[in-house]
Amino acid sequence: ALSTIGSTAAFDRAPQSRARGITLDLGFSCLCTELPPHLGPEPGLLQLTLVDCPGHASLIRTIIGGAQIIDLMMLVIDITKGMQTQSAECLVIGQIACQKMVVVLNKIDLLPEGKRQTAIDKMVKKMHKTLENTKFHGCPIVSVQQS
Repeated sequence: ALSTIGSTAAFDRAPQSRARGITLDLGFSCLCTELPPHLGPEPGLLQLTLVDCPGHASLIRTIIGGAQIIDLMMLVIDITKGMQTQSAECLVIGQIACQKMVVVLNKIDLLPEGKRQTAIDKMVKKMHKTLENTKFHGCPIVSVQQS
């Protein structure tokens, strides 16, 4: 989970990505879990494949390629920075290529503890406003810690 690895940079395998601190190419990770009963009568495994796409406009072709193979988009927002230009660009691509989205407000542990919940509530409200005229209106918004 993002809450145990700190950031999506943990998915970056390319040395250039790690050196620059940004995703430059598609990254893939997979995990299997028991199939929840509501998804099927027979016990089985559900495979989740995470596709980490770059978020920078200069890598738009790579972003579009990754968006073509996903069923659900997780838009990860650093709560200390809010929506960035690349976040908005990924949102536009997601509207074209994806049907479902979850917004993940990351790094909430970097907020002062006494102001944390207020900041989360404010960002959730801002995200709902940002998404109100998109097909992702009303999508789940969750918050996670960096560490």
